Amino acid sequence: MLHIKSNLLKVNPTRYMPSEFHLIGKGVYTLAEAYRLTGVPSRRIVRWTQGYDFDYRGSLRHSPPIIASADNLVDDQPILDFLDLIEIRFLNAFREYGVGWKAIRIAGLRARELLQRTHPFSTRKFKTDGRTILAEFVAETGDRVLLDLVKHQYKFRKVIDPYLYGGLDFNEYEEPSRWWPLGRNRRIVIDPKRGFGAPIIARHGIATRVISQSYQSLQSYEAVAGWFETDTKSVYDAIEYESKLVH
Repeated sequence: MLHIKSNLLKVNPTRYMPSEFHLIGKGVYTLAEAYRLTGVPSRRIVRWTQGYDFDYRGSLRHSPPIIASADNLVDDQPILDFLDLIEIRFLNAFREYGVGWKAIRIAGLRARELLQRTHPFSTRKFKTDGRTILAEFVAETGDRVLLDLVKHQYKFRKVIDPYLYGGLDFNEYEEPSRWWPLGRNRRIVIDPKRGFGAPIIARHGIATRVISQSYQSLQSYEAVAGWFETDTKSVYDAIEYESKLVH
């Protein structure tokens, strides 16, 4: 039986202004915000970032998290960073494709050791070495879906490419540095170094949530653009993006 603290997701969706300097430039997301921005089921996010308790032959045991950054706390709430967000999307792509939970856990922990990265799947290196890395886990896990990804290059790319390379910019360390959730030809970006990682209009830094809320009141792209001294295309992109998010 899975026991998850439901209050972990009952958080204020407004942005935090953390005093912890080590979070600055990394993005700051509550578990509820991670759900809103990624669309990944909240139950999975909690399991992957908080771990979970389970009953084994009458004994209560704990399965530790795969993503460990959630030991950061702000106002007693678990806080994730930008790399966590990208890693969550990647792990979910695996899960949606049918890779078993046991295989995901083993692959996640072992890939971290092999690549010497805290977020091994969200590194660009995984695109070139991913199939070789996953092959090492097939015998150990016996996961047939994982074997399918290893054997077939086109299936591997079908799962990996949209989540790791569609709209992501990488830094010199081959780690994601920005995410263009509507694509690079649109004007919305999630940049951990700007606005604590909230989705913004790239050129002006205005939060998409603020734009969307203003549009609900004014009901005019031109009026919102004039109020924030931006252009109507940016306003349109911001409203479209917000409409795609889970609420």
